Amino acid sequence: MIARTPSVDHLAPVALTIGEPAGIGPDITGPAFKALKDKVPFFLIGDPSHLPPGTEFTEISAPAEALTASSLPVLRHDFGSARRPGAPQADHAQHVITVIQRAVELTRAGNASAVCTNPIHKKALKDGAGFAFPGHTEFLSHLAGGANVVMMLACEGLRVVPATIHIALSDVSDALTPDLLAQVIRTTHAALIHDFAIENPRIAVAGLNPHAGEGGAMGMEEIEMITPLLDNLRAEGLELIGPQSADTMFHAAARAGYDAAVCMYHDQALIPIKTIDFAGGVNVTLGLPFVRTSPDHGTAFDIAGTGKADPSSLIAALRMAHQMSRVRQERAI
Repeated sequence: MIARTPSVDHLAPVALTIGEPAGIGPDITGPAFKALKDKVPFFLIGDPSHLPPGTEFTEISAPAEALTASSLPVLRHDFGSARRPGAPQADHAQHVITVIQRAVELTRAGNASAVCTNPIHKKALKDGAGFAFPGHTEFLSHLAGGANVVMMLACEGLRVVPATIHIALSDVSDALTPDLLAQVIRTTHAALIHDFAIENPRIAVAGLNPHAGEGGAMGMEEIEMITPLLDNLRAEGLELIGPQSADTMFHAAARAGYDAAVCMYHDQALIPIKTIDFAGGVNVTLGLPFVRTSPDHGTAFDIAGTGKADPSSLIAALRMAHQMSRVRQERAI
């Protein structure tokens, strides 16, 4: 018997996790389905009782059923108690974690095309279930066997990657080692090819110091570490621009010259993208054996349950998960 080549027109649906029930995840999921119906197939893993009153949903028993559901498809995971918007409950914590694990298992088994995660609250998970990870990214790396992962933030017209993430600014220089920076750049380069279908990626790299050190007048990291590392990577065939002064990298004409920007620390990367598209940014985890995206915002406890939450970032995250999965499948055929 000759095996059939899978068609890219029949992707499995995206697995969307409920996230922290007390946050805005349940609020924005229904509107996301209405916006993406017949465009991006996805299903929610969570407790349907946590959805806002009046949310139309279809309970499914298998991900494939999401492809024909006329209302929000929900793969039931009972949390055992009601949702209290704005007030995390300790007994929900382990369920939040288990839902993420289920999404990963379904995706790695081929029953879902990607994982998209609604926001979690790290302190609530730590307090309620002893969660030992700083966040989603590190937990997903653990579930993938310790994969070296990189965080990308993306919107229309800009992709940014911070080399160091949630650490104090005073610790950045010590944390920014040649091995770390090389791994971040290589992972970004590979993802631009395999997940975004950019065959010859151009990556701009920011300096650490003002004016990229200005020849050593404002710091030596560019001369002693960043420039030699970029030269070595260029010798491997990577097209790299920099180190550049971060204050001149993000205007429209500069952005047209590269496909992604690698920055040295959190705010250097996130300020420009949140200025350009605060509501529509997407968090993407690069380096995993499966696609994972997330809205670029938190649980927003202050507006949970009020109907004021903007679903734009979740909609963008689901679209991107679907697009990245399509690229991966096309490259595999």
